[in-house]
Amino acid sequence: MQKLQTAIVLVSGGMDSALAAAFAVKTYKPAFLHVNYGQRTEERELKAFHDIADYYNVEKRLVVDISYLRDIGGSSLTDKKIKVTKYNLAINFHRRGLGKPIPSSYVPFRNANILAIAVSWAEVLKAQKIFIGAVEEDSSGYPDCRKKFFLSFGRMIKLGTKPDTDIEIVTPVIDFSKRDIVLKSVELKSPLHLTWSCYKENKNACGVCDSCAIRIRGFRQAGIIDPITYK
Repeated sequence: MQKLQTAIVLVSGGMDSALAAAFAVKTYKPAFLHVNYGQRTEERELKAFHDIADYYNVEKRLVVDISYLRDIGGSSLTDKKIKVTKYNLAINFHRRGLGKPIPSSYVPFRNANILAIAVSWAEVLKAQKIFIGAVEEDSSGYPDCRKKFFLSFGRMIKLGTKPDTDIEIVTPVIDFSKRDIVLKSVELKSPLHLTWSCYKENKNACGVCDSCAIRIRGFRQAGIIDPITYK
């Protein structure tokens, strides 16, 4: 029997990363990675991570603390003095022809920090893939969620790892809308009921932050009831 290749799966606890995990576990032996970076909902996201890992029966897990991102600041997710952007602000910018603003929830270069950790672990585990649930078109407009960012990071991996290392970043939902993510999650039996998207609350989702609003819209467009509780 052929031994399954290992894949690192970045699991934040949200529905995008849970679906990326659903893709990964079909073909690879998964190793789940979660990062605490001092975010407002750190405790709730960590619970979601372990719940999703339990759902997929993942034994190999790594939780890393990079709370220096909170110390660096610059994001409403890590600094409570900065207001979390509401989704209607982005819509108004778009309607006025001002493009898509980068919301206050953007954590400066977060994905690069997380991917660097994933690459280090992948080298040790001899993993061939790193799965990340980044979404470009229907996300909040974060610059480190774009295809060209991941392509560039992939080139950096080849330059910065051992010659016999071959690690590929896989972005299975990069072109999905939130509606697509909901529908595909149902199809692949990804555990939507265990995921957490809210940027502000740890008990009941706020329903008004950028992430909640995009999630709610996705479920509405998919014609499916969201299984989590909102305030």
